[in-house]
Amino acid sequence: MRTVEWRGKPVWILRRTPEMLASLKKTDAEVADPNSKRNPDEFTPEYCVNEHRSRKPEYLIAIGICTHLGCSPSTKFVPGPQPSLPDNWTGGFLCPCHGSTFDLAGRVFKNKPAPDNLVVPRHMYLSDTKILIGKDEKGEA
Repeated sequence: MRTVEWRGKPVWILRRTPEMLASLKKTDAEVADPNSKRNPDEFTPEYCVNEHRSRKPEYLIAIGICTHLGCSPSTKFVPGPQPSLPDNWTGGFLCPCHGSTFDLAGRVFKNKPAPDNLVVPRHMYLSDTKILIGKDEKGEA
């Protein structure tokens, strides 16, 4: 995972493996907003309202700030039982301050303090190796 800064906020760029992508189907029933329908204008651009929350399934681009109180979640990519995580953990992110958990698409699990999924910023691919964050075909964010 790579972190870049946009408007003073950390933006995560995660290249997901086929196993990571497969884990998303396992968490559909456990996340609060599996289809990113809540506040789509605020949290998820229309081109990322899909099961991967991305333009290209292989990549997750999300602002690394918890939607609860603005803490920074940590990566917990290793699946399986771990402290502060459920025994059936498939990998994702943990906000250590209040215990919110997010899957590998940045979708918040049910019954957690965070009310919404991680924000996916507007972005577009300029080439196979360049991403422009904060702007898309409709203009700047």
